[in-house]
Amino acid sequence: MKLSPRKLEILTLLARGFTDKEIALKLNISKRTVQTHISSILTGLNARNRVNAVVLYMASHPRWKVK
Repeated sequence: MKLSPRKLEILTLLARGFTDKEIALKLNISKRTVQTHISSILTGLNARNRVNAVVLYMASHPRWKVK
């Protein structure tokens, strides 16, 4: 799955350990919008949870670096 720039940004923040609320504040969006993006990421990657999403994305994109 190719992630949009916003979804990739959210996945990166998840990988860095940010909570939904922290992501929302950092990106100036609502917590609900963050949750919607995360749900879409999980569905698109067929991931069971957030950690699994990060692992699956890293496995399929070996050049991806968490900044």
